[in-house]
Amino acid sequence: MPPTRRALTLVAPVAGFLLGFLDFVWISLVPYPFAELGNSTATWAVAAFALGWWARAGALRAAVAATVLLVVAVPSYYLAAALLQGDDLAVIAAPAALLWMAFGVLAGVVFGVAGTWAHLVGWRRVVGTALPAAVFVEEALRFVGKARSGYPGAWWNVIIDLALAALVVLLVARAARARLLTAAVALPLAVVGALTFTAVAG
Repeated sequence: MPPTRRALTLVAPVAGFLLGFLDFVWISLVPYPFAELGNSTATWAVAAFALGWWARAGALRAAVAATVLLVVAVPSYYLAAALLQGDDLAVIAAPAALLWMAFGVLAGVVFGVAGTWAHLVGWRRVVGTALPAAVFVEEALRFVGKARSGYPGAWWNVIIDLALAALVVLLVARAARARLLTAAVALPLAVVGALTFTAVAG
């Protein structure tokens, strides 16, 4: 049964605060290479997908909730950095933070809607279930580039991201045929995502 609008309104900002704050704690405490999951855009995107999946009914409602999740997570992350590491609180309003919030709006809409699509039938279900796997594959492709440039231990991150992509496929797509189709669609989506990320970040 989908959550009520009131429940979703409460959960989205609270989950966003926890995502950002605990993300920084994760980076501070967990050893490499798993610490990289704290800096992972894929991790945040899948969190938005999970909220959309939980919201179920209404693509617009899921998109708004997932956007709130990611936008709130950004200042929460920098707040944790200020409290735990002594960083300047002014960074919360810095251009880099505002840029990440803008990315959060985009990712929240895309992955929040994907979470609701994963409950539907037809092509929307295929795309919806493929997107969370695709974002981990896309991140793995970026780590391949880093590994070739001599980034220490990057191959471990490739392995971790690909393993998480496979895990997402197993969890979201239940039947064997659906899993194969999800994996097949996730690969070209990952390539498109990698090209898009390179164009925007570059």
